[in-house]
Amino acid sequence: MKKIIPFKKEIMFKTNLAEITSISLEHSLHREDEHLIAGSFSLNGEYKITDTSTNTEIFSYDLPFDIHMDDHYILDNSTVDIEDFYYEIVNENVLAVNIEVCVDKLEEKPLIEEVRVTKIEEIEEPKQENEEIIKEEPQEREEMVIVKEEKIEEIAVENETVSLFGAMDDNNETYMTYRVYIIREGDSIENILTRYAISREDLAAYNDLSEIKLGDKLIIPAIYHATSE
Repeated sequence: MKKIIPFKKEIMFKTNLAEITSISLEHSLHREDEHLIAGSFSLNGEYKITDTSTNTEIFSYDLPFDIHMDDHYILDNSTVDIEDFYYEIVNENVLAVNIEVCVDKLEEKPLIEEVRVTKIEEIEEPKQENEEIIKEEPQEREEMVIVKEEKIEEIAVENETVSLFGAMDDNNETYMTYRVYIIREGDSIENILTRYAISREDLAAYNDLSEIKLGDKLIIPAIYHATSE
């Protein structure tokens, strides 16, 4: 891309200035650093002091120039030159020069830098047929706890006192097996009752079934008798 930068300067002559008979303009503009273009214009020529004069005077002026380009421009491959130049005698000893500087082959930095993102796909473990996928923190699904009961205490269930072991032979040792089940997605009380072949009443004897949510633990009892020798 190309950008035109205007430059204007009024030059004060020490003598009267009636007419410019010749004039030339050169420059030393260059890229100074990453965003700065600097240098100077060299203005040379001849002029008449009066309109009727046959003699001419020589003039020479160096006009410094620098400009800081916007940060979003890249000047690495840019070129600098004079696009246009014109002048005007303002009054008896003032010369106004107008210079248009052309900065070509400019590049613009992208507004948004491209970011390459590598998508990492989750690798699912192969599941067995008819196996349900449950989204939850890794943990043991069930825990089996076996407790040997020396003395059987009666517990209250739904405002009634019920014995866990109704008629029990005093010669028998009693073992209480509790299965601890952790509620997973898709579970319901009904399918848990079916899975473990237990009645709602028996399950409610050990758990509050009014509010069951994901991650809760249910105690599922099973009683086994072993006859002592």
